[in-house]
Amino acid sequence: MTRYDYPGARAQRDEGRGAPVFALVRAWAAGIVVLVSAEYLQATVVYDHLASDSNLETFGGRLMLIHVPNAVCIALAAWAAGRVHRDPFRDSWLRHFLATCTVPVAAQGLNLSLQWQDLAAEGLLMSNAVLAVGSVTGYAVDRLQED
Repeated sequence: MTRYDYPGARAQRDEGRGAPVFALVRAWAAGIVVLVSAEYLQATVVYDHLASDSNLETFGGRLMLIHVPNAVCIALAAWAAGRVHRDPFRDSWLRHFLATCTVPVAAQGLNLSLQWQDLAAEGLLMSNAVLAVGSVTGYAVDRLQED
């Protein structure tokens, strides 16, 4: 017999009114930590050591040094948020999709609002494509790990 079987015992944490919101916030916090850590690693390794003006002149160089690492960072953040989103609430595909993809979308919105005046058409299109690819990849990998 568990402590929840006694009359008048407090409800389990899954049964509280705020439990779904807390599960979302916890997933978002994990996504933020992973996204900030991965972006910091990307900025210190890729941008400081590999990215030069000559490497960033071509579209292929920008793709390999900016967009692909960004997609990996977003996928990692979405995957981490999905992994932390706990069980009774991850059964709803909408809640789970919100848990995994809110942090990348919010980061994209913040990034676009801060750099709007310096943004070119290629940067806008590629950053949105990277957001979509990274978010869907992170969500798909998380769902594939559910066995």
